[in-house]
Amino acid sequence: MTLSTDLVKQALRQRVLAGRKFPLPRQNRLVRDQISRLVWKIQPGSVGLVWPMGREIDLRPLCSLLHKAGFRVYLPYTPPKGQALIFRQWYPSVRMCKGRFGTSYPKGVIGCPDMIFVPLLAFDRTGKRLGYGGGYYDRTLAASPHVRAIGYGLSSQEEKEIPADSFDQALEVLITEREFITPVAS
Repeated sequence: MTLSTDLVKQALRQRVLAGRKFPLPRQNRLVRDQISRLVWKIQPGSVGLVWPMGREIDLRPLCSLLHKAGFRVYLPYTPPKGQALIFRQWYPSVRMCKGRFGTSYPKGVIGCPDMIFVPLLAFDRTGKRLGYGGGYYDRTLAASPHVRAIGYGLSSQEEKEIPADSFDQALEVLITEREFITPVAS
């Protein structure tokens, strides 16, 4: 990462975090409905979701819905910095554990989802996302190029342009409460 790109990302991350609000219940529901529609359309065998932290969209009801429908649901465990995420299977009775950075993960079996839904702080229409800065999803997606990477967030998180370096992984689709966005090349 170049110093200037890193500084621009840090400034953008600070600005976005400072203005971030909790999603309204309706926004949570609309994003979950959009994700659910995509999963039903594509029919992956397994799906990687996340337990919410902070002011993220709450996907917990979707975990239950997809599990009940027969999909294998995985949630990430955050290993030490510099490593890819490790996905563990979730089901309603699995024991949840406290992870790094305020995350929660299941004690379930390790696996690799066919489709990963990636949380974000900000995104642009070319499929670039701004995360929390640890690079976990970029390493995970680079190590698993066969996995479909779908970003999700609120339409208010859209930025005109997200700075990126060569190791930043673009998303195949972005989902908001208002639309599905198929990225266009920049």
